[in-house]
Order: sequence, then C-alpha cells, then structure tokens
Amino acid sequence: MREQRIAIRQFTWPASGVCRELLVGFVGLMLLAFVLRVMDMAPVSLYPGAGGAYLVLVGVMIYGWPAGQQRLGWANRVTLGRAVLIALLTAMLPLPAFINEHHLLVFAMALMALALDGVDGLVARRTHTESRFGARLDMELDAFFILMLCLMLVIQAKAGMWIMAIGAMRYLLIAAAWRWPWLGSELPVSYRRKTICVWQVSTLMTCLLPWVATPWSNLLLALSLLLLLISFAVDITDLYRRRPR
Repeated sequence: MREQRIAIRQFTWPASGVCRELLVGFVGLMLLAFVLRVMDMAPVSLYPGAGGAYLVLVGVMIYGWPAGQQRLGWANRVTLGRAVLIALLTAMLPLPAFINEHHLLVFAMALMALALDGVDGLVARRTHTESRFGARLDMELDAFFILMLCLMLVIQAKAGMWIMAIGAMRYLLIAAAWRWPWLGSELPVSYRRKTICVWQVSTLMTCLLPWVATPWSNLLLALSLLLLLISFAVDITDLYRRRPR
C-alpha cells in the first residue's frame, strides 16, 4: 500500500520543447494583457491575475502529463490557446466595472474560447493526435471555464449564489469519488454531455450581456441547471450500474 501511495504522487515532467511552448503561451497572455493596458481598457492588476490563473492551469497540465509524450501536439496547442483566453477572463473577475464597460469584449473573448473548444477536437481527429490526456485536459478546462463564468455572473449581480451549483457540479463529483471510487470511473463519449456543456457555456455567456435581465436570465440559468442535473443523474446512474461488485 505504501508503494502504491508513492507511485500516485509521482508525475512526469514534460520535455523541454513542451515547456518552451507553455512559456510561449504565458508570453502571449502577457501580450494580450499589455494590449488591453495600452488601449486604456484594463488596470495594471490584470497582469498578476492573468499570470496566476495561467500558472494554475499549466500546473494542472504538468501534474497530469502522461509519461512518454514528448510533444504538445496541435490539438493541445489549440487547447492551450483557449487556456490563455480563459486565464485572461479569470483575471477580470475582481474588475466588475471593467466588465460592465467592456461587456462586448468579454463576450467576444468567451465566445472565442467556446469556439476553440470545438476546434481542438477537430484538429485532434484531422491530425490523428487524439489522446486520453487531451480529452481530460479539455474536460477540466471546460469545468474551470464554467465555474469562472458562474463567478462572473455572481460578481456582476446577474444571479444569486445558487448559480454556483452549475460551476461546482464537476468538483463535487470529484470530491465524492474519494468516498465512492466508482464515481471516478471513465465514461464513454457522450454527445448529450457535450451538447449540454455547450448549452451551459452559451447560456452563462448570454446572461453576461447587459440587455439580458431578470427574470429572463434567471429562467435561462434555471433551465441550464436543470439540464445539468439530469445529465449528471444519467451519468451517475450509468457509473453505479457498471461499478465493481
């Protein structure tokens, strides 16, 4: 048991070429923040916020890096570009006045991040670079993106704290898997799950727009939460049926 615990803590550092690409992503993020700063659209606090969020995302990527994989690959490069946009959006969370003033910019960045979510899968299939690591990275980035959008809605007072149930659902499932390991089993690819994920992000993004006000925003968000609960219930039921006896 002790040897197994030690093995769980071990991880493989990416190759030097991959680390350079991750550094390029960081430089690109700082350049985007610099452009917003030069255009007098964002305060200087955007730099540390965006850099910190990016380092957290890269840290998760490095921790789960598969042994033997020497290149990032085109599909994961697209995912990394999406991580850059999401990190920049995350840095805007403490800046509600900035979000209100530049809501179309925020919406456009979120829309681009959503569009890249479909591009990376297409690139992976076209270049034959599909991998479990890439799929897992994409899924975890989706979960973080949804959580960030939920926080943005709460900070903007566009929704109550109940909306955090949408963003916390994935992490509650991970926490429950520590008690019931069968909840952490791998699920087959599901277009129903992908469609609901896109619906969640699209609804959260739409509700950020100033002309989407209550009660319509609350109705849209409540529908999204209901669909997500149904999707999770289906997946949990499937995992329960396939659990080891």
